Amino acid sequence: MSVETVTTPKVEAFYWAAITLSQTLGTALGDWIADTGGLGYEGGALVFAAGLAVTAALYYWTDVSRVLLFWAAFILTRPLGATLGDFLDKPLDHGGLALSRPIASAILAAIMIACVLMLPQRAAAIGEGPAVQR
Repeated sequence: MSVETVTTPKVEAFYWAAITLSQTLGTALGDWIADTGGLGYEGGALVFAAGLAVTAALYYWTDVSRVLLFWAAFILTRPLGATLGDFLDKPLDHGGLALSRPIASAILAAIMIACVLMLPQRAAAIGEGPAVQR
């Protein structure tokens, strides 16, 4: 699904439903893995980080559908963010680091900014394959 194809109310409704569903289910999945999966916040974050690493490997070394890989990565970032956020701000006796929410948010923002700066991208031309910095 490309944002350029969102040109009618029906397509826009589908687009926002997909975004909302992935956000909600991804966050709930992160909480479920951390709380009931017995992995805790650190273990849950590692599971989702490993899932993203597998998705990246599939992107670089296979011909798996780029749309499928995009949505897999898009969905996996939600539980990763939820488990990392919980790890940073939950109390020590619940497996967290007991940092304040503003500090936890600042740490996550710094990580995101560092990733954007370290992993530069270029725009793909129309009809060109995925944009890959080589």
